[in-house]
Amino acid sequence: MTAEISETPAIEVESWRDKKRYLWLMGLIVPTALFVILPLVWALNQLGWHAAAQVPFWIGPILVYAVLPLLDWRYGPDGQNPPDALVERLENDKYYRYCTYAFIPFQYATVIFGAYLFTASDLSWLGFDGSLGWPAKIGLALSVGMVGGVGINTAHEMGHKKASLERWLSKITLAQTCYGHFYIEHNRGHHVRVATPEDPASARFGETFWEFLPRSVWGSLKSSWELEAQRMRRLNRSPWHPSNDVLNAWVMSVVLYGALFAVFGVALIPYVVISAVFGFALLETVNYLEHYGLLRQKTASGRYERCAPEHSWNSDHLVTNLFLYHLQRHSDHHANPTRRYQTLRSMEGAPNLPSGYASMIALTYFPPLWRKIMDHRVLEHYNDDITRVNIHPRMRNKVLAKYGVDA
Repeated sequence: MTAEISETPAIEVESWRDKKRYLWLMGLIVPTALFVILPLVWALNQLGWHAAAQVPFWIGPILVYAVLPLLDWRYGPDGQNPPDALVERLENDKYYRYCTYAFIPFQYATVIFGAYLFTASDLSWLGFDGSLGWPAKIGLALSVGMVGGVGINTAHEMGHKKASLERWLSKITLAQTCYGHFYIEHNRGHHVRVATPEDPASARFGETFWEFLPRSVWGSLKSSWELEAQRMRRLNRSPWHPSNDVLNAWVMSVVLYGALFAVFGVALIPYVVISAVFGFALLETVNYLEHYGLLRQKTASGRYERCAPEHSWNSDHLVTNLFLYHLQRHSDHHANPTRRYQTLRSMEGAPNLPSGYASMIALTYFPPLWRKIMDHRVLEHYNDDITRVNIHPRMRNKVLAKYGVDA
């Protein structure tokens, strides 16, 4: 852990360097992956391995479910925190924000190029006899969806900032997944209600991911609309006013996909549905694991205690942090929402996942396995006091009875 400013030797501060400075460019692997695989696809077709040539189009799921977990296992936790005395200098270094800005043009190049590949009837230049087969098309749509899912995280980084440019870039990035309302709900809803039963994006103990997904998707959408409608009323405007940030964000999605349908036709519908749903579902898997079972206690006044490091699951695994702009240092993010990713710290008192987010995502799909790995960690975090846990209502009586507590 980083020492306090007064305890940090001046020579240590002066010599400190961000070892990850240029590694942050690895975040661009995701939105450029579709272009990188093309020579491999062509080569496999030239060798006559036409079935194998469809596999690279699954690069998105391969990265998420195989490559990143293996790299997290290989390289392990990061362990480097910036000295407090250098935080301001790092915050003002514009190189780091340019790394996130660069994601957007590659993201939309991928979306457009993916639409072309999905609908093209002649891909002889790639070695295919006609169009892509459905195995390749599904992999392509999922891979583009993965770009959108990681794009939501990029939008998350920019959407917390005060500059209007970054806030608009956040909404532009969210347009691909039709999740523009996330910009409102996350900042003004989730950060207020995090780790409470009232937050749709905080998973409850015993709640499966498949129960959480519709609750979070619908609850976040509903909350975002209510928050913006309230803001519009305070401004004496109709909720349908163009300045409603939920509406203007959704309009971006309509314009984007309206243009793509105009160019590529209705054959693009499966591509849009698969990529958008997979993209926002990736976000929701991360939402699910970030606060699973954690609960802010109520004070004597009946209000919830302030959000603390103990209310977010963290991971300091290096590789996934590079791809997700330190999202795994989630406790510091909730403590300092406007802090830029390069200065987020691994905090004492925060509960830690057994591996990086990428490794944990696949586990969320299998509730028995997830609960075997995570439920005992939740209880250990609260010293086996089940009454301090955010329990899913469906499970409440059963769980309390199991631990000998009256409902």
